[in-house]
Amino acid sequence: MATLITRSAFLLAAPLAFIANVAMAESATIDTKFPCDKPEYPRASLVNEEQGTVVLALQIGVDGKVMDSKVEKSSGFKNLDKATMKLASCKFKPMTKDGKPEEGWAKFEYAWTLS
Repeated sequence: MATLITRSAFLLAAPLAFIANVAMAESATIDTKFPCDKPEYPRASLVNEEQGTVVLALQIGVDGKVMDSKVEKSSGFKNLDKATMKLASCKFKPMTKDGKPEEGWAKFEYAWTLS
């Protein structure tokens, strides 16, 4: 099961933790009005007992949709990295600057751990 790594206030108990965002802008958070399923642990990764942390960079538009995404830091396992990319289908509350929505890149950390 994946676990939440808390680095700052994140508005949803989703398996994401906010790391950094565009300077001078408030952080992006998952929009709780829209369902966002956590990624499933890949079967092959479970069998091979793979664990690790993935850092995703997501470009979030003013409408809260992910415009672009990339793995910024790999877990070291292709299947875990690929499964984490499912988070790019989530809808976010956009970052804001001076109270106005702003497009920008945000980084999120997802930890895959076996319990």
